[in-house]
Amino acid sequence: QVQLVESGGGLVQAGGSLRLSCAASGSIFGINTMGWYRQAPGKQRELVAAITSGGSTNYAESVRGRSIISRDNVNNTMYLQMNSLKPEDPAVYYCNADVSCSLDLHADDYWGAGTQVTVSS
Repeated sequence: QVQLVESGGGLVQAGGSLRLSCAASGSIFGINTMGWYRQAPGKQRELVAAITSGGSTNYAESVRGRSIISRDNVNNTMYLQMNSLKPEDPAVYYCNADVSCSLDLHADDYWGAGTQVTVSS
């Protein structure tokens, strides 16, 4: 079993910055892709950014240029640095990871419980 725990959310003024963290723990052989998703009230969950085990990244157009996703493969931790926060950024941000629990088994998709990000105008 694998657990993902997000942290770092909170209330930030527009134009400010936040650093979100996601720590993975449990039976982990390896993690391929990790990513951040967000879901605003009444909206569908959407991809914010993703990063592979090799460091390749992908960003949603709405955050490209002002967000940086990174990961620490030794500690199975992922980060999302968000700068120049906008009033449209508030949402619950979720950590996602594609995890292999052994060499022989397929990878499974895991989700964290989410962390709230609120932006004041």
